[in-house]
Amino acid sequence: MGAGGLPCDQHYNEYRPVAQDANREIPPPMSAFEQILTANAEDLLKLVFKTAANRDRQAQGRRSREIARRLNLTHGQLICAVGFNPHIRELPDVVSILGFSSYDALAQARNEYFTIDLYDRLGIKDVLAIYLAVAKDPWHQQIMQYLLANRLKRIEERIEATVNSLIIERYKKEMRAIYGDGVAQLEFVEQRLRNTHSGFRALLGEVLMIVESRLVPVGDLFFRDNILPEEKRRLIIKGLVPRELVVSRLQEPNLSPHERRVLEDQLRLM
Repeated sequence: MGAGGLPCDQHYNEYRPVAQDANREIPPPMSAFEQILTANAEDLLKLVFKTAANRDRQAQGRRSREIARRLNLTHGQLICAVGFNPHIRELPDVVSILGFSSYDALAQARNEYFTIDLYDRLGIKDVLAIYLAVAKDPWHQQIMQYLLANRLKRIEERIEATVNSLIIERYKKEMRAIYGDGVAQLEFVEQRLRNTHSGFRALLGEVLMIVESRLVPVGDLFFRDNILPEEKRRLIIKGLVPRELVVSRLQEPNLSPHERRVLEDQLRLM
């Protein structure tokens, strides 16, 4: 071995990656946020305990902020990373070290940060990491259904008020993750579909996302009156609706004139 524990030249081949691995894509290192979010129980306890600067009672109110500062995280990042970690309910010592009286108190702070913050304290990468973790954790996935409605309402209100292009792009990424990573459940989908005249459905192509997520069969959606004709046109263009379904829908006697025209036009092109 050479200086610093590095292999000497004559042993280089023992350490060199084999040729077939030369083009393998190396995943980027996890951020501190992701490490905390996905840590096992033992590692999470060790990390928080080691990072805590003070563990006396007088530091209770400041402790989590000091830990966040030492980890180069915002306070919101720390609370959400710990709060959405799948093991946090089993770790009262972590909750106490952070200065919270109970898991419920930590969860309340986590929920507030997650629903109120609009890509400020929590970046879009943090939000996407949360969705990946939540999709694997039934407990937090159920909680997320409630949080999603409040969070998306705030994001959509901000977009309507500011038409901020950066927020719109982040919002699109977030919605793709909600459906694509398996976070959304049927109740969430039905709630979104009830809002027939939402401009956000068109902005996102949300009905297409729902079909691709397989949460609702395309045949079910295609026969619903609250799915707009243009949304059905897009499903047909994407090749997701068989010709026989279009023919069957056209036999509906109470079909709106607009939808009938759209479906007849598409049928001629199939």
